[in-house]
Amino acid sequence: MHQFDVIVRVTCATLLLVAAVALLRRGRRADYVWFAPFALCLCGYLAGNTTVEALQLPGLIGRVGVLLGGFVAVSLWWFCLAVFDWSFRPRGPVLALGLAWMVIASADRGFLGAGLADRGLSWILIVFGCLMMGHLAWRLYRDRDSDLLDRRRRSRLAVVVLLAGILIIDMAIDVLLGLEWRSQTYAVGQNLVCLGFAAWLLTLGGEGAPTPPHFATAQQVETDALVARLHRLVEVEKIHLDPALDLAGFVRRMGAPEKTVRRLINHQLGHDHFRTFLNAWRMEEARRLLADPARRGDKLIVIAMDSGFASLSSFNRVFQSVQGMTPGAYRRALQSREADGGVRSQVAGF
Repeated sequence: MHQFDVIVRVTCATLLLVAAVALLRRGRRADYVWFAPFALCLCGYLAGNTTVEALQLPGLIGRVGVLLGGFVAVSLWWFCLAVFDWSFRPRGPVLALGLAWMVIASADRGFLGAGLADRGLSWILIVFGCLMMGHLAWRLYRDRDSDLLDRRRRSRLAVVVLLAGILIIDMAIDVLLGLEWRSQTYAVGQNLVCLGFAAWLLTLGGEGAPTPPHFATAQQVETDALVARLHRLVEVEKIHLDPALDLAGFVRRMGAPEKTVRRLINHQLGHDHFRTFLNAWRMEEARRLLADPARRGDKLIVIAMDSGFASLSSFNRVFQSVQGMTPGAYRRALQSREADGGVRSQVAGF
């Protein structure tokens, strides 16, 4: 069993690191980026998840592994969110809860002082784990209808069920057998389950990466007609300015089967969510309004509503994510640029 334990952990760690490097070379999509810290944390977890002390890494490398292993739950949470939303970035309560977990996990493992180690902080982490699990389940359920990748959309419930099952089993063992209970067979099983689950998530994230499909002539004509219809809806009829618009309503206006519309937006336009598709057009409108001298005196809430956003907070969040600055900062930058241009024109005329 000792040799099998080592083989499993070394093989899992190697595969994780190779996959992380390969994904980072592929691009900067959220699931590619957030798999890297998850892989590192999972490698740390694998390094220490054995009941045989002689098989654990010694010295500084072992301590780093223990620290990273304490962060695996947070990195898994963020990676799951990234798999199901390619625009994901940890912010607000999601970032705060993740950082709080890291601090408490570090203290529980003695990295913030020996006095805090083994003081029951693991029970706080169990509560945090339940909160993260609940948030993930809510997000996967809330965004299910707008997910444009068929297989990923159908897998949302399975992800929640599997993660909940793993959490319930771990909690049951902690409660019934105590936090100090260890079994080499159980540890090896945990390592294999972690690798298998990570590999499955990677297949969900990789599915549906937008590549223009090849159609027969008749299909291409039909696709071109649908693209023309879509552009008319957003460019002429401005359907995206309706904050209550959902995928079902958009499909009705397109006059095509839902599966066809989903594939069109994903494969032709490169969006993995209907929400990101709408927000791309709403951002275009928002930038236009913020640059319009006639709308210079409008409050940002007015710009948000006229751009199709349901609230100022969602407008600020999306704008910051896409543009890298707040709407107010974007407007001030435009006005400053215009003022500088006016001064240069006056100097040149003089």
